[in-house]
Amino acid sequence: HIGPGASQRSRLGDLDTPSLPGETPTPMPTPTPDSAQLAATLERLDGRGYKAYRDIEGEWTFSEFTLFIDRVQADPFADPSKLRIRVPLEVAALPARALGNRTRQVAAAAWLARAFRRSIREVGPRRAGTGKGGLVSIDAGGAEVLERTAVVFGEHWVEARIEVGLPAAGRRALGGEAASLLTHDLREIATRAWIDRRDEDDRSLLEFVDCVENQESIRRQLRERGLIAFVGDGAILPRESGASERPMLARDAVPFSSPQAFGVEFQVPHADAGAKGQVWRGMGIPRGIVLMVGGGYHGKTTVLRAIERAVVAHGPGDGRETVVADPGLVKIRAEDGRAVTGVDIQNFIDRLPPAPGRKTAKSTRHFSTSDASGSTSQAANIAEAIEIGASGLLLDEDTCATNFMVRDARMQALVHPRDEPITPFVDRVRALYDDLGVSSLIVMGGSGDYFDVADAVIEMKAYQALDVTARAQAIVETDRHNTPRPAPMTPLRRPDPRIPLRAGFDARRGRREVKISSRDNEEIVYGTTKIDLRGVEQLFDPSQTRAIASALHVMAIDGIDEIRSLDSVLDEIEHLFDQEGLDGLDPLRRKGRHPGALARPRRF
Repeated sequence: HIGPGASQRSRLGDLDTPSLPGETPTPMPTPTPDSAQLAATLERLDGRGYKAYRDIEGEWTFSEFTLFIDRVQADPFADPSKLRIRVPLEVAALPARALGNRTRQVAAAAWLARAFRRSIREVGPRRAGTGKGGLVSIDAGGAEVLERTAVVFGEHWVEARIEVGLPAAGRRALGGEAASLLTHDLREIATRAWIDRRDEDDRSLLEFVDCVENQESIRRQLRERGLIAFVGDGAILPRESGASERPMLARDAVPFSSPQAFGVEFQVPHADAGAKGQVWRGMGIPRGIVLMVGGGYHGKTTVLRAIERAVVAHGPGDGRETVVADPGLVKIRAEDGRAVTGVDIQNFIDRLPPAPGRKTAKSTRHFSTSDASGSTSQAANIAEAIEIGASGLLLDEDTCATNFMVRDARMQALVHPRDEPITPFVDRVRALYDDLGVSSLIVMGGSGDYFDVADAVIEMKAYQALDVTARAQAIVETDRHNTPRPAPMTPLRRPDPRIPLRAGFDARRGRREVKISSRDNEEIVYGTTKIDLRGVEQLFDPSQTRAIASALHVMAIDGIDEIRSLDSVLDEIEHLFDQEGLDGLDPLRRKGRHPGALARPRRF
């Protein structure tokens, strides 16, 4: 029980309270410094060396939120300082139904990050001094709705993780400018974005969250409906340019319209969120082997690209918010020059001729090379995708190796199959689905050999989808020159699993025990090893690349025991994401600190 005296002491903490003999006085908690003290501290630092800014690291209270300054940059040109703005949920007063489940929380966090970014632009903090001075940014991302570290929810709060460039003149602190930035501009940005919201802002938030939940509802139903993807009627699939993910203006684009034979309907949980009404109508792409054919520039690749990016949700206004794909679809392409390590490619490449002076050929069950050819790299990409659980493959002939995709009858007549190490994909694609359950969606405009194995054929003609399955089958039946394709010399089997070894994960470089970095979506440098990601088309965001780089190191420390397969190790990483979020990628497990700009990647 707490008596009146203790209660009074708690209310009058500034008064000296005498202690009884032998009693140890209870230390009073040190009050958290406030925004006025932060401003005064910064004014005191004016003109001092830039490292003096480290005096402001820590926690500061504002009337509306708490500001955490976790790390101050080393100099004006280094990576910006890492800050967190934590707003109590009762102050943010978000609509009650915005956070009903994990899907809705991820979507709400994405909307809040976008709102914060928009507020930064509206307030327009003044760039000051040298380097990154005056920069304020949040990792809000692009069209895809990804789980991020930019905005997270606690039990009673919501937090923005931002980066700020502290102002400098040369390498000296501009304390007055920093005080204005941190105590005035940041307050106005946070207040505009999250606190002083208007009714239309809350409507926008709920529409965004509902739209994402509608997509996830369809995603969960795809397999039971026998589909790998859904493309909604009215979707705007083309982009404004080849270098942009912004939608083409509606007046210039042809809205998608599904052929009757592939038409399906889904009832979604929320009406008028992503599409009008509560029933989404569109084209269902069935499991199995589906060809997408048509002349050049008629829209085949545009549809495929929309599907490959629809493995995650998109926000309203993107044009592809009614396109939903199985999350296990993997885009496959040839990658001349890629490294291959211990991959079982025997299903596609076998019976290599022995090198001069040797009696036996190199095995392809555990194949390695530092410089793969187009066909070998494509075989490795397929084997790796299947190894870790792909449900379907997406292929575009424009980015595939021709000799890997098909060998026509004339070439088979000239070069006997026993002298050809490559079993073309056309001869394996049927068994991939029948034996392993792996579907294939193939954009094909140059070879009719795939008509023999296709379950469905969709033609894109002047940006319209047509069902031409019956016509393709009729061509096969009436082709006088059609000769049966020889069966592969070996049956298809699931690729051998690989077990990662600790020796392959060395993050040291020079005097540094750990040196890991990434560049856009193109490259990860892990220690002294450069990993080229330019051929990984389903990496949507540089923050995913950063997360992969961190995940590699977490795997090396905690996940690799030289017993578990790669597939099992990736299961552990995904479990970590589910339990701890992306904050769990910090190998030091520094709870409650800014982890950097990270977005969740897929296991593939």
